[in-house]
Amino acid sequence: MELWEAALILLAGMAAGGINAVAGSGTLFTFPVLLALGYPPVVATVSNSIGLAPGSFGGTWAYRRELAGQRSRALRLGSMSFLGAVTGALLLVSLPPGVFESVVPFMIGLACVLIILQPRITAWARTRRPGRKDGGALLSLGAYGAGTYGGYFAAAQGIVLLSMLGMAIDDDLQRINALKNFLTTIANTTAAVFYTVLASPAWPVVGLIAVGAMTGGYLGARFGRKLSPTALRVCVVIVGLAAAVQLLMGRV
Repeated sequence: MELWEAALILLAGMAAGGINAVAGSGTLFTFPVLLALGYPPVVATVSNSIGLAPGSFGGTWAYRRELAGQRSRALRLGSMSFLGAVTGALLLVSLPPGVFESVVPFMIGLACVLIILQPRITAWARTRRPGRKDGGALLSLGAYGAGTYGGYFAAAQGIVLLSMLGMAIDDDLQRINALKNFLTTIANTTAAVFYTVLASPAWPVVGLIAVGAMTGGYLGARFGRKLSPTALRVCVVIVGLAAAVQLLMGRV
């Protein structure tokens, strides 16, 4: 790895950590950088997921007070997120790489659409008042599906969860967001463990992304509110779409 490549990956990790702290979907920043540097898509997503996993604990810890009183929900939905992440991670490492390369451009497109719609999803979740306190059986299935998505390709997993939790649970938005952070932490950590054992990550990349993400997460949490959320979303969507085009063109 050249020095400039290491510096670029470190900066991408910092950007991803900062974006995750403010708006989420930092994967759509680091993943395209790794593709541009020539890493195969599966190696890129595995290395990226492991490197970004430590940063997910920060959001859960910051919302620990809002998690109080949600033990039953957290255990039930967390177990489904765990099982889903195991499913997604196993699919990624067991299926031929060509399957991932074929599917992931469309998953990136979905993630970009969700990022664009994030303000409306958040506003809708804020005003939603469903009748159930536990979300019912369908929410458990939804948590499994979101965990599978997160174990396979994590971009915009938080937005998917926020929309589902907001629709199914009658509670304050901050408490819903705390539960969302908890579930994404479980899915991301589970996938990272499976990738570490069963896949072949590029460990120098993992280390650089982890250091950059932790630094960027701290700076994002401290100064991110001064930045325009709209500008951040536009930046992430542009980079994500560039990655999708790059993958599609590589298959032509």
